[in-house]
Amino acid sequence: MNNENKTNINWYPGHMAKTKRLIKENINLIDIIYEVIDSRVPCSSKIKDLDEIISNKPRILIFTKYDLCDKEVTDAFILKYKNEGYHVITYDLTSNIDTKKLFDMTLSILEDKIVNLKNKGVNKNKIRALVVGAPNTGKSTLINRIVGKNIAVSGNKPGVTKNLNWIRIGENIELLDTPGILLPKLEQEKEAYNLASTTAIKEDILPKEDVAVYIIKFLHKYYKNILKDNYGVQNIDDFTEVFDIIGKRRGFVMRGGVIDDDRVVNTIINDIKQGKIKGITFDRID
Repeated sequence: MNNENKTNINWYPGHMAKTKRLIKENINLIDIIYEVIDSRVPCSSKIKDLDEIISNKPRILIFTKYDLCDKEVTDAFILKYKNEGYHVITYDLTSNIDTKKLFDMTLSILEDKIVNLKNKGVNKNKIRALVVGAPNTGKSTLINRIVGKNIAVSGNKPGVTKNLNWIRIGENIELLDTPGILLPKLEQEKEAYNLASTTAIKEDILPKEDVAVYIIKFLHKYYKNILKDNYGVQNIDDFTEVFDIIGKRRGFVMRGGVIDDDRVVNTIINDIKQGKIKGITFDRID
């Protein structure tokens, strides 16, 4: 598999086009954009055409699932984005400790706007933030952490949020939650497989076995110790043997000693989806 090849994977559920239209219709109500990015795919999960629909609104890139990524690799992307003028914050979705940092950054960015409005006699007592990101980047979980209770429906599959929803947080801020959006077509095979590996696109878009093989090849190239420790695999010349090793290690042996390859495939994908494998980042700065 040559992962740098061009591809022609069309991934564009109808609600994504509707979401972009609704964002454009409501953008004048918005003070700031919270763009949510999965720290394990800091390039692939960034919405490439977002500038076209959010005008010139100030933006914070929120790197979620930071506890799951390879921080050395992801931090290189964070530095790159900061150098490009973005405000960036990392967020561990397993705790609430990063919420204050997000609010403080928001108030700092909007301070001049709030002061200018007050000078004009307008009391800006509520900040409206648009929360946007690719599917399964952790938007709903982030919102629940900010709110402090389960307001937004969250799940580890793309497409849970279907509509735009206003969520009030205390007296000072409102969040506009949106369904996950991506480009209509994923042109780079590597990017498509990175998104499939983190289940940002539905599992039926690409063959699951191909995605599992991609994950194993990726781990073998960049994280040999993780591959060995989690699956007992060191050599990937023969994937029949690779699946046999993983199947025996996990107990996926059927009658007659045959390995249940489907369970092996699902396990590899689910280990990434559920965050059981930590310390990996799929994207690389060329």
